[in-house]
Amino acid sequence: MMNTPALKFTPLLATLVAALALTACNRRDESPTAGQVLDRTVNKVEEKAKEVGAEVKAATTKSTDAEGKSTNPVVNSVRDAAITAEIKTLLAKDPGLSALRIDVDTAGGRVALRGTAPSAESRDRATLLAKGVGGVSAVENQLVVKAPSS
Repeated sequence: MMNTPALKFTPLLATLVAALALTACNRRDESPTAGQVLDRTVNKVEEKAKEVGAEVKAATTKSTDAEGKSTNPVVNSVRDAAITAEIKTLLAKDPGLSALRIDVDTAGGRVALRGTAPSAESRDRATLLAKGVGGVSAVENQLVVKAPSS
């Protein structure tokens, strides 16, 4: 049986998403503001994305071909999910972009951005943010410039 340490990352990502959803829904008498919840969530996602990225990198080195590409589809899938999570985190942290209005799809290190951006400059910044993430081989920016409604 092939040793696939990356299999443990899929439940980790699912747990992370569930924990973040529960954190966002947490209500107390002294409820934090929406901004505080968003900041905490972004920080947690960023930390987990870095952890998963490091684990994926370690697992990838164990199952690569002569060109240095992973031969394990599970490793590739987890790596793509980590790339997507890191890009979504960067988009959420950028005041001119909305992670909720931009769909990020990653396959084989190739990233597709779909949705809307408030300006041409923001659209271009989304491309730069995505290209700056480790493991990204190409970015296809399909964002449509649409000014936010008042």
